This record gives sequence, C-alpha cells and structure tokens, in this order.
Amino acid sequence: MEKQQLQKLVEEISLKDFGRAFRHQASFNPRLRTTGGRYLLRSHDIEINKKYYDERGTGELIGIIKHELCHYHLHLEGKGYQHRDADFKTLLKQVGAPRFCTPLSMDKNKVKQNQKIYQYACKACSQLYIRKRRINTSRYVCGACKGRLFLTDRKEV
Repeated sequence: MEKQQLQKLVEEISLKDFGRAFRHQASFNPRLRTTGGRYLLRSHDIEINKKYYDERGTGELIGIIKHELCHYHLHLEGKGYQHRDADFKTLLKQVGAPRFCTPLSMDKNKVKQNQKIYQYACKACSQLYIRKRRINTSRYVCGACKGRLFLTDRKEV
C-alpha cells in the first residue's frame, strides 16, 4: 500500500464512520515500533506503523485508523481526546474502533540468537514475567500483588 492509498482510505473511513472530512495528512512511519499509529497534536497528521499492515492485513489497519481518527476528531472539537477521557471511550464504541491494537509477533531484532531469557513467577498470584536480564528477587516484587518473585525458567533462544 502506498501513501496515496493510505490517505484515500483514511479520508473514506472518516467520512463513512465519523461523518466528517479528514483534512490533514496520513502517512506510514517506519520508525514506529511499539504502537500501531499516532495522532500528532500540532500538525493534526496521522502516522501509521506499516508493520501492522504487512503482518495483520487490512482489518487491523482499519481498526488503527479508526482509533487515530477518534483522537483527531475529538481534539479538533475541543473534547476529551486522550485514552482516559469518557468522550474518547464513547466514540471508540460508536465507531467500533479497538482501544489497543494486537501485538506484533516477536521481532528478530528483539530477541537475538543465543540470548538468555529469564522467566519469573509470583508466589502469591502466579503472575509470569519474562526478562532479558536477570533480576534480584530479594529487591523486586510482583507488580500486581506485591508478592515475592522466584526464577522459574532460564532458556537460550
């Protein structure tokens, strides 16, 4: 998909689902890594992570575009456009946009070959934590219940 096709898709979704025109730029940003897209407050442009389109397809891309258009239209109207705002949550439900995008599969750059992976578990609630580095279990506790952690597994990937 090219930039012009993305721009046209965003404009169509904006008119169809929101009933308002999208008057700014939509583009792919290859530097986005951990997010599906972002709305830029100053320029009112929308940037989309192309990896989501390549890996998950058009359905996921449309969901990300709807999410970012919620930020866009609410911000321009002067309403609550942040994730925690009631206006934002309401508009997400109305247009059927996801609140979060599904995570991408493990990237080759994230876990290198022959790298050690440490898995910790909480003794109280059994919450699992996977880390690239070893942690001091006498110093750190579970983020969910403040229980004690213990090392369950150590692998080389």
